[in-house]
Amino acid sequence: SLSHHRRASMIEPEHSRLSIVKQCQLMSISRSSYYYEGQGESGFNLDLMRLIDEQFMEAPYYGSRQITKILRRMGFCVGRKRVRRLMRKMGLQAIYQRPKTSQPHSEHRVYPYLLRNLTIERPNQVWCADITYIPLRRGYLYLVAIMDWYSRRVLAWRLSNTLDASFCTEALDEALALYGPPEIMNTDQGCQFTSLEFTETLKEAGVGISMDGRGRWMDNIFIERLWRTLKYESTYLHELETGSQAREVIGRWVSRYNDERPHSSPDDKTPTEAYFNLELGSSLGSCPGMSRQDRAA
Repeated sequence: SLSHHRRASMIEPEHSRLSIVKQCQLMSISRSSYYYEGQGESGFNLDLMRLIDEQFMEAPYYGSRQITKILRRMGFCVGRKRVRRLMRKMGLQAIYQRPKTSQPHSEHRVYPYLLRNLTIERPNQVWCADITYIPLRRGYLYLVAIMDWYSRRVLAWRLSNTLDASFCTEALDEALALYGPPEIMNTDQGCQFTSLEFTETLKEAGVGISMDGRGRWMDNIFIERLWRTLKYESTYLHELETGSQAREVIGRWVSRYNDERPHSSPDDKTPTEAYFNLELGSSLGSCPGMSRQDRAA
């Protein structure tokens, strides 16, 4: 069953037909618990977290000591202890650009890395998935995306206010339903991706499971680049207030990224053109998916 946090995150305050009261009843949660907000970070700390995230995207080799110096030069009176705590909460660690939003679970099986020396030359040969941190004005969310490695097309994504495995599995279920299974799915060793919920879904679909070596963010480099581009072209440019606003902004950006943004590989095509093997300039527009029969036609 879904956690309370997950059910609460599914409520849409601006729903055109259902009131919040009715949605709470349907989700089997009390209205008071929906409106309750635990004591989170102060506004000052949330501002710091946003700045730390931006700095980390520029220099993933900076640790808490160096980032503290940069924040002080920007006029913030902060100590290293505070910066270190906030970086830990965000899951940021120096040396390699890897938000530790996905942490290993000691009891989950870790699968071998299957992509070494593999030539990736067609859509649906390899998919990848990852999670990143999305700052809001009064908090933050987590974003997962499923991407086709060859075309760089984002096949599905989900936002969540918690790091349980369900939102990752929901994104995977959507991608499988729209596009059919890939040959291999590559992820990091985070507990969301090593969970039985996620791995069993892949096994039932006949998908090979591949996982990066620990600390090797380069193994999943294309989706790391996706996060950088998304943040600098979208989320950093907006003062995101709510989850619904974040979904709208990210949704618009993903559509533009898939359908309008050419990539040098393969062949200067957009991700949509490369995924569906279309001619240059042939966008599918708002079409979210295409059947295997259509692709073969």
